[in-house]
Amino acid sequence: MSGVSSAVWVTLCALCGVCGGVLARTLACRGPAPGELRGEGTFLALRVAGLAAGSLRGGLTRGSARRAARHLRTLLGTAGLVVATSDRVLARDGTGAPADEAVLAEVRATMEGGRPRLVSAPGGDRHGVVVPLTVEGRAVGALAAYDAEIGTGLVRTAAEVGRWMSGQLELAELDASRRRTLEAEARALRAQISPHFVYNSLTTIASFVRTDPERARELLLDFADFIRYALRRAADFTSLADELSCVDRYLLLEQARFGDRLRFTVQVAPEVLRVDVPFLCLQPLVENAIKHGMPGEVRVVIRDAGPEAHIWVEDDGVGMDPEHLRAALAEESSGIGLSNVDLRMRHLYGQDYGLMVETAPGKGTRIRLRIPKARSRPVPARS
Repeated sequence: MSGVSSAVWVTLCALCGVCGGVLARTLACRGPAPGELRGEGTFLALRVAGLAAGSLRGGLTRGSARRAARHLRTLLGTAGLVVATSDRVLARDGTGAPADEAVLAEVRATMEGGRPRLVSAPGGDRHGVVVPLTVEGRAVGALAAYDAEIGTGLVRTAAEVGRWMSGQLELAELDASRRRTLEAEARALRAQISPHFVYNSLTTIASFVRTDPERARELLLDFADFIRYALRRAADFTSLADELSCVDRYLLLEQARFGDRLRFTVQVAPEVLRVDVPFLCLQPLVENAIKHGMPGEVRVVIRDAGPEAHIWVEDDGVGMDPEHLRAALAEESSGIGLSNVDLRMRHLYGQDYGLMVETAPGKGTRIRLRIPKARSRPVPARS
């Protein structure tokens, strides 16, 4: 079972336990109404859990804890509630919890022991139960609930709420890990911008300084715009129009270098220009086409395909041996850039959205991308 599947399964199991605990406490107080076990009580418990989940998926921070605290106390039905790490109280809700120092002492003891603890607040009129919060088997904090009386039902419910919270924090960690992976892949992709391309572009620009200074100026601006785009703090997504603008500048610089040996055409359906695409998903494919297609023609074709945008990057060059291509796509460190794009597409959209490559020696190369128009952003876009 994958990490995501395991976390989701743990969360579902814990949530069932939370709902059962809340219902048991409610019904013990006033007795069940006909059909209530399948009705309003279950709905309310799930509703409150859902409200808290949205905050907890941001990780265990002061902000997320404060937003979730009221909903968590509603789930438990206690007078007071505290969420804390080993060194600071993140959030309080209600009344009856002791001062921060006393809470933190119990939280640290609970985290070290790894099991729920029953505690008594100073004065003896409030009691509490403290349960650990864990991520990947590591204690990251604790939930403490306080009330006039702590019965077996509340202890069991608090333990289930703690397990459910831990499941949400596991999912938050998976989201963060995925974000770090995507950002690392984007950095690796930017690092693959060939030093030879930079050197050759500057050399080409320098060659025009005396013979055609106006063209040298235009090429220098194209080079600056390309580098600024490629080395910016990358968002996971950008518009197709921006990505094409980057590709256009890259092609102009390469054509200035190769002259008539390089021909290119770009055909784009206007209705897809605003579609979001992964940052730097096209330039490596165009670079690959130039590398294997010279001398010859490089074609970029983008069409509207209903729920998707379909992108082809093709050349009429020497082509590649299919076995070499498969090895290149399987090797993350390959220098041609295809493996990086392929991995990012699969991470973002699923295994069915990897690169589709048609090639053979002497037959050129055709690479196809499918971009879903509707998608959820795994990471908020940043400019």
